[in-house]
Amino acid sequence: MLEPLITPTAALVGASPEVRALAVWGLLVHEIDRVGSSTESRRRNVLLAAFRLSRPPAIPEPWKSSLDDRFNQLMQLPGVFGNPRPSTTMPMHRAWKNAVAEKLAPMLHSRLSDLAQNSTDWHQYIEIARATEERIGNEFNSSMLGYRTPSRGAQPVFLNLFVTTVFMRRKAVYRRITERLITAQEDGVDGYTATALAGSTGYHASVPVAGLWNCRSEPVKGTPEGEAPLTRLRFHRALQRGEKHFFSSEAIDEDTTKDRRWVNVEVDHHGIAPGVLLDGRIPASGLTIRIRFDDTCLPKMCWWYAEQTERERGVQPQADDPRILPVLGGGVEHTFAGQCQPRENYGISILWP
Repeated sequence: MLEPLITPTAALVGASPEVRALAVWGLLVHEIDRVGSSTESRRRNVLLAAFRLSRPPAIPEPWKSSLDDRFNQLMQLPGVFGNPRPSTTMPMHRAWKNAVAEKLAPMLHSRLSDLAQNSTDWHQYIEIARATEERIGNEFNSSMLGYRTPSRGAQPVFLNLFVTTVFMRRKAVYRRITERLITAQEDGVDGYTATALAGSTGYHASVPVAGLWNCRSEPVKGTPEGEAPLTRLRFHRALQRGEKHFFSSEAIDEDTTKDRRWVNVEVDHHGIAPGVLLDGRIPASGLTIRIRFDDTCLPKMCWWYAEQTERERGVQPQADDPRILPVLGGGVEHTFAGQCQPRENYGISILWP
């Protein structure tokens, strides 16, 4: 079905498939820009939404992942799809059908006929496509202001919400449940790599991670000897850039003889959003760590740490340090108010009697 678009790019002799794809994309962008008015035209706006191009000022949030969700966003446009604003996406779907059949397809057919006579014009569309991708990328990354550049091998996800709950047996971690809401930072994100590391006395324990909700666990083969085994939490389908996904996992460690000195979260991705609590209690955003202690073995002191070395996080703070966490109802909890940066560690330290 794509052959009528793809075949004419054969005139770009020696061009890679990626460059030929850019040429087609640039042609689409150019022709869509010629359809109607961005402020009033129904057809123009549904094409912008369908192809995830420039958003009208009345739509401040990024385009959503599905076509119907993006058409829902068009309901925010005043007057374009009727007054009062529609309660369904029926007008958007009707405009989309008409825009493709009556406008975009004939325009593309005419322009492809011209390109058959003068193939050098393809190069202008390659530049249009590159400029469009750069602009879209800048818009997408604007929400990442204030975050450091992730490492080259960082997982291509941003954590909107990260809540991990740890259950102790005496001084050891027995069970850890983690809930995550992520945003994919590139197309084709099909999973998340996890490990159950946490600090202990002279030992880093790690156990397999099991998928609980919206994922399935697969061991990562080829982990070097002596390093923590990794688990790939596979999603039911691959995510596209900007698409969100909620999933949860757990790790159970039957070896409860190792004293745990901290519960740590390593940011091996693009960062974690600043913490937000609803009603001052319910995590709605950011990183939250909870520890439920064994009633027969309560800690002497707990405190949160951020961006510290392994040695620093074990240094006992002064009595008036605001990082000290009260043990209430047999547990401690902390939500990190600021941004959690890539390539850093955040957690709660434990001092035992």
